[in-house]
Amino acid sequence: MANSSAAVGTATDATFETDVISQSVPVLVDFWAPWCGPCRMVGPVVEEVATQMGDQIKVVKLNVDDNTEVASRYGVRSIPTLIVFKGGEVVETLVGAVPATTLTQAIEKHL
Repeated sequence: MANSSAAVGTATDATFETDVISQSVPVLVDFWAPWCGPCRMVGPVVEEVATQMGDQIKVVKLNVDDNTEVASRYGVRSIPTLIVFKGGEVVETLVGAVPATTLTQAIEKHL
């Protein structure tokens, strides 16, 4: 099984400005790592939200092991961390595996 659906993109330190900061729609960034159990639990939730809300938001995953600069810049100390960006600014941060309803509500506040 693929790690992410077509609805979920991938961001890196190199592409973060383009993929997240400069977007005109809110962007949900899933900070994760392959070895993280809770990250694997929240992965399907992130994909579900991306599929449901794909026309209103952009969703990307960022592997913190491979992209330490961005994770450090936004103070990501535990994973999974889900951050909603709007207009290049952090508007919402969720830490830990959260249910789809919690994630959807956090995003809808910023649409």
